[in-house]
Amino acid sequence: MQKLIPIVLLFTLIIPFKAGADEIIKKDESLNLERCIEIALKKHPNIIAALSTVDISQSKIGQAKANYYPQLNWLSGYSKLSSVSGTRSQFSSSSDHSFDEYSSNVTLSQNIFDFGKTATNVKIQRFNLDSSRSDLENVTDQIIFNVKQAYYGVLQAKRNRDVAAETMKQFELHLEQAKGFFKVGTKPKFDVTKAEVDLSNAKLNLIKAGNALRVARVTLNNTMGITVAPDYYVIDNLTFKKYEIEFVKALEMAYSNRPDLRSVIAKKEAAGESIELVKKDYYPSLSGNASYNWSGTKVTSLDNGWSIGATLTFPIFSGFLTQYQVEESKANLNVLKANEESLRQGVFLEVQQAYLNLQDAEERIPTAELAVRQAEENLDIANGRYAAGVGNPIEVTDAQVAYTSAKTSYIQALYDYKVAQSSLEKAMGVK
Repeated sequence: MQKLIPIVLLFTLIIPFKAGADEIIKKDESLNLERCIEIALKKHPNIIAALSTVDISQSKIGQAKANYYPQLNWLSGYSKLSSVSGTRSQFSSSSDHSFDEYSSNVTLSQNIFDFGKTATNVKIQRFNLDSSRSDLENVTDQIIFNVKQAYYGVLQAKRNRDVAAETMKQFELHLEQAKGFFKVGTKPKFDVTKAEVDLSNAKLNLIKAGNALRVARVTLNNTMGITVAPDYYVIDNLTFKKYEIEFVKALEMAYSNRPDLRSVIAKKEAAGESIELVKKDYYPSLSGNASYNWSGTKVTSLDNGWSIGATLTFPIFSGFLTQYQVEESKANLNVLKANEESLRQGVFLEVQQAYLNLQDAEERIPTAELAVRQAEENLDIANGRYAAGVGNPIEVTDAQVAYTSAKTSYIQALYDYKVAQSSLEKAMGVK
């Protein structure tokens, strides 16, 4: 239970749920990952829905316990009665043969013994409460992962936009060089035209990168549970830091921590108790009751009486209803057992995929970093050759494209590693 998200903490986080995004995020505020997650836990409607489901399960425990307590009812009534035409009522001698009748009744009933049916029902509802709490934690984990993925997506898009802006500036400088060489007659018009085309393509790529960044920000806002937010900055933490864990350990943690697995186990336990609950319909139940009654034709002079007793109810034949209900409950239990096994297999697959993706990204990062250095060196050589008059524009373009591609691949590798790490943490049920 200590691994569950504290419910009180979550209630504290959602108190400002009705506040607007401009109140929870200040203009030009710098947001780190932890701050984005905090906002999501305050604002995301799925958290509110999951918390309300926990409240429902809590209420059902109280409903199940209600059968432990006595039941008290008050009944009052008034009737206007008419005797059969031509006869005189014992209550009235008037010619219209009608009279008023008043009645009141107080009834007290108490379940005495039901072979543990109430206790079993309470136990079932407690399992359902455990399941709903695990579902709340699972929703929280999914939201946290979505925020992480969107957060790193913004960082990736921002870096890609910066690369596109840098590329455009490089082509602007190259165009100025080509124009200068053409003006003094050392380079043909082709160089100028080629540089202009390269610059136009770079501007188009910058426009696309800028739009990708805007889309990434919208996605981040959505994962935080907000629709409109003031301008804010996202702190860049897209750096490589090796995540040390072995696959066997990761799998053990997943089987131990996963809230969705705990949820289905709790549902399975509840289904097992449901079989016992239905079987108790084969047994009798004993209840006590007492009542006090008033009745008469005048409110001021009512006759009264009372009764007290006990009732033993023994089911003899119900058309095989209980038998079929037991069979249904057993089938439900088999479904949940199969769901648990299917989920365990899914957990294994999810952990394995995230672990392999993490290794893949880890292996790509140093190679991609080396490729950036090599591409940068190659670009410097190409620019130097062109400035010295011995190179050609195609060399410069190819070197610039290779450098841009290398930086983009490096950014992609960093993003993939961060997302793979987040996926592995979610797969393990680690906060």
